[in-house]
Amino acid sequence: MVARDGGFPPQAASPDAHAAVRSLFDAHYGPLAGWAARLLDDDDLAHDVATEAFVRLLRTFDTVEEPRAWLYAVTANLVRDHWRRTSRERVAYRRFSHDQGQDPTADREAAEHRSDTATRLTVRQVVLSLPDSLREAVLLYYYADLPVAVVAARLGKSEGTVKRDLFDARRRMAALLEDVR
Repeated sequence: MVARDGGFPPQAASPDAHAAVRSLFDAHYGPLAGWAARLLDDDDLAHDVATEAFVRLLRTFDTVEEPRAWLYAVTANLVRDHWRRTSRERVAYRRFSHDQGQDPTADREAAEHRSDTATRLTVRQVVLSLPDSLREAVLLYYYADLPVAVVAARLGKSEGTVKRDLFDARRRMAALLEDVR
């Protein structure tokens, strides 16, 4: 991923911001990229997403109150954007295949995924299907392993509301995943 303005490093960042972001990078890049890899199931893309999150942090460092939570929230948004884009591409491919008279399920190799991969994709799809308010809480709490207080601060909600969102998300996900068991 490339910075939208094409410049790197961002020129508006102060030397202090560069040093602080470098320190955060050293401490959090590995876990952030690993978290993104679990969500995306693609190591290269995960590293691109994590790097983009740090580039964005560098651009806005002076306005960020909790950098670790901010990084995970930005990464969650980038992952969600990727999932949406991929979903649209799949729909377009299916439409194209149907219009061409091809059977998109004909490729047996692609259709026969290992059970754990299918389950990961199903969980990913279920998380993606949650409303934004519930999905953000799930990603930050369960995937980024942030405490409820930090999730609440990042989302601008009370801790009680975040706990309720997590409860509602678990209930919805359990209902949707019932068939996978």
